[in-house]
Amino acid sequence: MHKQSFFILFFIFSFMLSAQHEKQFSLEELIPGGKQYANFNPRIPVQFQWYGNRLATIGNDSVWLIDNPGRSQRKKIILTFKELEEGLEQSENKIHGLTFSPEGSSVLRFHTSRGSGLFDLENKEHRAFFSYPEKSKNHMLSPDHSYMAYTIENNLFIADKNGKEWAVSNECNRGIIYGQSVHRKEFGITGGIFWSPCGKKMAFYRMDETMVSDYPLVDASARVAEVKNSKYPMAGMTSHRVTIGIFDTETKETTWLKTGEPDDHYLTNIAWSPDGKALYLAELNRGQNRMKLNRYVTATGDLDKTLFEESHLKYVEPENPVLFVKKEDERFIWQSKRNGYNHLYLYDTSGKQLKQLTDGTWEVTGVIGFDEKGENLYFIATLPSPIDRHICSVTLRSGKITQHTTLPGMHSAALSASGRYLTDRYSSHDNPGRIDLIETRTGKTTLLSQAKNPFRGFSMPTVEMGTVKAADGTSDLYYRLVKPAGFDASKKYPVAVYVYGGPHSQMVSNRWRYGSGGWETHMAQNGYIVFVMDNRGTAYRGLEFENVTHRQLGVVEAEDQMKGVAFLQSLPYVDSERMGIHGWSYGGFMTINMLLRYPGVFKVGVAGGPVTDWKYYEVMYGERYMDTPAENPEGYEESSLLNKADRLQSRLLIIHGDEDPTVVMQNSIQFMKASIKAERHPDFFIYPGHGHNMLGRDRVHLHHHITRYFEDFIPQD
Repeated sequence: MHKQSFFILFFIFSFMLSAQHEKQFSLEELIPGGKQYANFNPRIPVQFQWYGNRLATIGNDSVWLIDNPGRSQRKKIILTFKELEEGLEQSENKIHGLTFSPEGSSVLRFHTSRGSGLFDLENKEHRAFFSYPEKSKNHMLSPDHSYMAYTIENNLFIADKNGKEWAVSNECNRGIIYGQSVHRKEFGITGGIFWSPCGKKMAFYRMDETMVSDYPLVDASARVAEVKNSKYPMAGMTSHRVTIGIFDTETKETTWLKTGEPDDHYLTNIAWSPDGKALYLAELNRGQNRMKLNRYVTATGDLDKTLFEESHLKYVEPENPVLFVKKEDERFIWQSKRNGYNHLYLYDTSGKQLKQLTDGTWEVTGVIGFDEKGENLYFIATLPSPIDRHICSVTLRSGKITQHTTLPGMHSAALSASGRYLTDRYSSHDNPGRIDLIETRTGKTTLLSQAKNPFRGFSMPTVEMGTVKAADGTSDLYYRLVKPAGFDASKKYPVAVYVYGGPHSQMVSNRWRYGSGGWETHMAQNGYIVFVMDNRGTAYRGLEFENVTHRQLGVVEAEDQMKGVAFLQSLPYVDSERMGIHGWSYGGFMTINMLLRYPGVFKVGVAGGPVTDWKYYEVMYGERYMDTPAENPEGYEESSLLNKADRLQSRLLIIHGDEDPTVVMQNSIQFMKASIKAERHPDFFIYPGHGHNMLGRDRVHLHHHITRYFEDFIPQD
């Protein structure tokens, strides 16, 4: 009896274990917006910030402090969220962000949905709370904590600790905008407010769009649909004009930089001098092939000096402002691709290049900061491989480069005030994420926290990475290949190719599961091989690798993607008769582009938010990569999908948000019109009220819809 019960229990346990291992993950669990997504998205349970040379650990409800992180992991509670919330009004106390001073100041910045505050950690008391006025956005505290800047609609304001408000602008014309991002967020621009180091002055953008054509977006949710006009300067058309103001908090007056003519140049990469007396900015001509690094006097707005210029036959694209050397106000760091790869250069304020700090067939992808004395600069680089990111430092005096991380993966870091320690956050294909403490002088590494593998115990699709040769026969192109769980090499599998392929992108890297996303996992679990490859034209491989597509978008990229297709067709377990392709934005363009340039290769395609003719895309991006339609008519003709609609042989689904302000829906509509004329029959699906992508619950619906289309026309066995 007992023996029989044992075998029954063993059978039940084995059955449950087998069922667990064979779990099929739903899109609700794999796609952001899904009800169970948080349960299967790797998360490091605590976060870390430097509080001078001490390490603050931030949990769900408390903050701990490690005084000597290199010697001991002993920590003590210094603050609870309850303590922080006690001094706030009930409606203001939902804390969603903390910022410690890296210099070790006792003042902690915290943020709620209703405002930003200052808390004295030593005395455990609130210093100030800056409430967010109704409809305000772009909130920015001054470095001295005296003011908060913000925008309301198209105007810019500042307020002091007591809530007294000053209008920096009072513009009634909605076509003139203050304190917000300009140039459609190209050139590394992420905001429009720039406080001086001491917090006494504030630089800001003013954008005049009154000369730009109104582009109608329609809100169909209203009882009678309403037009929401957007300013959308298309390639070759009149663009907006930008100026830069300097607001003085003491005099409450604004000085305008005299940036001169022409009006349609680009003002980017704004940086203050350490003493606040000068403003540095990179200025590009509209053709984006000439850049000047200029310095202006903030008191008068006059041009002080052009420090140097850069030019290129194709384009120059500055994305990082000058970075002054710590404790040396007469020297700064400049990032440039002038030698073919993004590297660091040391200059003095006369404009003289002192030395090139980094060099090689790899790129600097980010700067972390200086050590305490300003002798060493820490940065992130694609050493030794473009699919990895490693933490490095360079000694300014000798130029010696030290690599501080060795484990392959994607590393990012924060530096202690002294420069003695780094917190290293990284993941790799088999590591869902962890944070280590690194002692920079010895390399000693201590684990601080790590994410759990959310798929542990389940039979998952495998993800492999490799390379194929590009169409030029020399460049290596990285790919990932996702195979179904329980893969059987004797079977034939349908294929889903996911593509992006445009500038500033990298789809394949050595991060968790090689960057494979939830939809890829879902498709592989449903019996598809999934393939993703970065063609020439994508990022982090050097300027020549990227700009080979200049003036002919879609040509070289498609040639390279066909090399990936040839690789797939060489695999005995790939069913070449059941191949599909899907992409969004530039990937949507590439999806249709592949169907039309190589008809018959793919049986099905799903294109989301696609550009179909680059003359319908915006000025800054479009003219950088294609020049204007008048300057490059042959290139626009060759890159257009409208004149190739008659080549469509596959089933094609086009998806677009009807209020897309990035790739306007006119692109899809014009392709539908060209298809009707060519007697072709693509399918079209609209997401009402959405912009360039679908968010929230509708994102799950989107991926269901994409999956259904693949299953309808290239079904699994």
